[in-house]
Formats: sequence, structure tokens, C-alpha cells
Amino acid sequence: QVQLVESGGGLVQPGGSLRLSCAPSGTIFGVNTMGWYRQAPGKQRELVAAISSGARTNYADSVKGRFTISTDNAWNTVYLQMNSLKAEDTAVYYCNVHSVVLSRDYWGQGTQVTVSS
Repeated sequence: QVQLVESGGGLVQPGGSLRLSCAPSGTIFGVNTMGWYRQAPGKQRELVAAISSGARTNYADSVKGRFTISTDNAWNTVYLQMNSLKAEDTAVYYCNVHSVVLSRDYWGQGTQVTVSS
């Protein structure tokens, strides 16, 4: 069973930066979209950013201009560069990979991001 392995979360002060990474433990066929979601306490999981196989990106309004999603050249690892972090960015961040061939989503285990002074 392929799993998504995330890294890069942690505690950062407001205005700081973090970079999240996510890679599958094996091969996933037919990946057409990769993205990051987040869930804060008491709130629903929401899309933060996504990138398609055509390199089209989509961002939540709340992170536009501050976060950047990207992948490596092999379309294997997805990154989320988070700059100018705010307290309201505090949440558990989940990596998501969608396979159009397998018609399913894969999820990471989640990584905690805490923005606090």
C-alpha cells in the first residue's frame, strides 16, 4: 500500500517561513493533481493549494501571494513553500495526490504547522 510521507512542519513565529514536502513511498500511476489541504481545530478541512500535471496552480484566497506549490521534475514530490506565516495558518497540513487512472485519492498522515510568538 503506497503511503504519502510528509515532512517540514513545526513551530514558527509570525512572519516566518516553512517548507513542506510530500512524496509517495512507492509508485502511483496516473497522478494528475497534487495538493495541500489543512484543518484547524474546530474547522473543516480546506484546500490550500493544488497543482495539476499541466502545471496549473490553484490557491485559497487566504494564502495567495504568500504560499507557493511546486513539484520536482519527476512529478514525484510536491512542496509547499509558506512565507509570511500568520497565526491563522496554524493547522494540520495534509498532502493529497489524485490518480485519474486509479480514480482515487491518497492522503498523507498530516503535519502540524503552528505559528505563534
